[in-house]
Amino acid sequence: MRLNEADRQAIKAATEECFGADASVRLFGSRTRDDRRGGDIDLLVETRLLDANRVSRAHTLFLARLQDRLGEQKIDVLIDYPGRNNHPPIYAIARREGVLL
Repeated sequence: MRLNEADRQAIKAATEECFGADASVRLFGSRTRDDRRGGDIDLLVETRLLDANRVSRAHTLFLARLQDRLGEQKIDVLIDYPGRNNHPPIYAIARREGVLL
């Protein structure tokens, strides 16, 4: 995994602050592979928040906190929550191949 411990802790803390203590976050994509270089940070957040507007606000706050704590980087975030109607195939890939932080 190409994230240092401080970055992992920052992501986990921001997840809890924005989505709640019961939320989980997985790193997936190229950053999970030590044999690769570069790449954006791909995250899947799974939350129990129900209201889509609240999820949207949490997402915006989450990205702002990550940029503040990790510096300006390309970060892609997928968010899954109860009641989400659309689950593109990337969600299954992120769950299957992602590393729980």
